[in-house]
Amino acid sequence: MIIGVDHIAIAVSDLHQAIARFTQDLGLALEGQEDVVSAQTSTAFLSSITTRFELVHPLADQGPIQKFLDQHKGKGGLHHICFLSDNLIQDIEILKKKSYVFIQDTPSDGAHGTKVVWLHPKSCDGVLIELAQKP
Repeated sequence: MIIGVDHIAIAVSDLHQAIARFTQDLGLALEGQEDVVSAQTSTAFLSSITTRFELVHPLADQGPIQKFLDQHKGKGGLHHICFLSDNLIQDIEILKKKSYVFIQDTPSDGAHGTKVVWLHPKSCDGVLIELAQKP
């Protein structure tokens, strides 16, 4: 079952500049940084009192985030919303029965040791949705 929003992800062309903007200018707390090789991203997690944000940047100028930046002429923007699941396999089965389209058939490794799966934007009113289950 989906139990809440885990984070809102923003694609950025310059990770260090974006971290400075969100921490120094907007006052969010930097929780940490992590390269997620399986997703070809370098990430930074930030938080406010009620919400977590993920800044995502392409590793080695490759992968889906680089494609997103290329499509948006180098400008970043809202990339996806991640919902937290307490039973990812069960949620996948339920959503497949309701004809949701997934980008991949099985969960993959995400940041912080999570397992993640992606719902195609066609299934969610144009928004890329990530479902994640914590270890």
